[in-house]
Amino acid sequence: MTSAKSARRPHHWRRDLIELAALFTAVAVADAIANLIGHQPGGPSLLIASAVALSATAAFHTWWARRHSHAPPPPDADGPGAAYEPSAQPVTAADAETVLWRMRTTVRDAPGSLAALCTVLARHRIDILTLQTHPLAEGTVDEFLLRAPASLPAAQLTRAISEAGGRSTWIERADTHDLVDAPTRVLGLATRTALDAAELPLALRQLLGRCTIHSLPAVSVTGRATGESAPVEGVLEETVMRLRDPSGGVITVERPYLPFTPTEFARARALVELDARLGPRVPRSEHVLTLPEGNAITVRRADRDDLEAARAMHDRCSEQTLRLRYHGPVRDADRYLEHLLSPRFGRTLAVQTASGRTVALGHLLWDGDETEVALLVEDDWQRRGIGSELLGRLVALAVEAGCESVYAVTQASNTGMVAAMRALSLPLDYQIEEGTLVITARLGATPVRSLPPYEQAER
Repeated sequence: MTSAKSARRPHHWRRDLIELAALFTAVAVADAIANLIGHQPGGPSLLIASAVALSATAAFHTWWARRHSHAPPPPDADGPGAAYEPSAQPVTAADAETVLWRMRTTVRDAPGSLAALCTVLARHRIDILTLQTHPLAEGTVDEFLLRAPASLPAAQLTRAISEAGGRSTWIERADTHDLVDAPTRVLGLATRTALDAAELPLALRQLLGRCTIHSLPAVSVTGRATGESAPVEGVLEETVMRLRDPSGGVITVERPYLPFTPTEFARARALVELDARLGPRVPRSEHVLTLPEGNAITVRRADRDDLEAARAMHDRCSEQTLRLRYHGPVRDADRYLEHLLSPRFGRTLAVQTASGRTVALGHLLWDGDETEVALLVEDDWQRRGIGSELLGRLVALAVEAGCESVYAVTQASNTGMVAAMRALSLPLDYQIEEGTLVITARLGATPVRSLPPYEQAER
């Protein structure tokens, strides 16, 4: 904005005097030339021709100035920093179809490096939706969310980025969930972690992308010290970060294809610190179901507070039931319960009768980048559909967590577990090794079916 004081320029009489003198001089020179040429033979014709030539020259100068006064500077031929000019080629139907890509690349920390990348992306009709920068000791990691033509191969895009100065480029397909900006996504993950301790491994996986997360306890199920520990501030080693688990032990995050940046390490450590400050927590919602024979049961989340009730259920189970569940010596069954009931390693659902006795447990266990489901139903409550109900709810939790598949380890003689997996109406893969049957259910758009459809109420 221009102030009133600066807008009023002082008026100088000398400028008016100079302009008036120039005007009289021009009139005098024009009159002298007209008198000199006008009294010559053919003088009027010469004056008219001069006027026409001057008019044509002025018109040409005006046309040339309008056409070339705003032309961009000539770009360097095929250079990475060449100026972008919109393509004159028409947009085809293939270019109208777009896909989302997540891309990361490392560039020099120098002026113009990011501009060179953006120029290359514009030439390929790629729209930059989001951009994050991760400073490093040498260079900068730029993370893009891109909308690109479906006809553009990923290899061609990677090659173009490399020619523009990018190195260690990584690219993968994205979906609409990635359109959320980074601060909003981090706040959402922090909220999920605050509500449920079992969400921490899932939150870390969504924060850091495709990676493998292992929770290594400080004490094994046999009671021996594992020697797993990490400093309070954590450890970052290229593609591996180690964070101290608030419940004891270490959380190890591995991503072999892409090194972690200090920014990612700081975000992951902040989530773990939030989990440590909030302490153990599990949602306490309950679902009351009515069995076909009329008995009411309650399904709810369980944790280490249910350890004594789970041990009492073990005492009521037969050796055959425990052997089918734990695939080992029955005397060691109780040792696994504290690990299974920990929210750090997954989610557990417990089934209680109207009197409050626990009669079944269902576990959804985080196994690196895979997910395992396991069931244990007390002998007197088997063949009533409780296992199918628990399995359906566990698979629904896996779908909610973004898992691609779940697997169950059992034996071919465990017909109840096999029937429950088939009742999901999901694509199943079977693998048998030395009498052990591994059934993998691939989670997709097919709805999970829980049989039978009990009447239920939430409280």
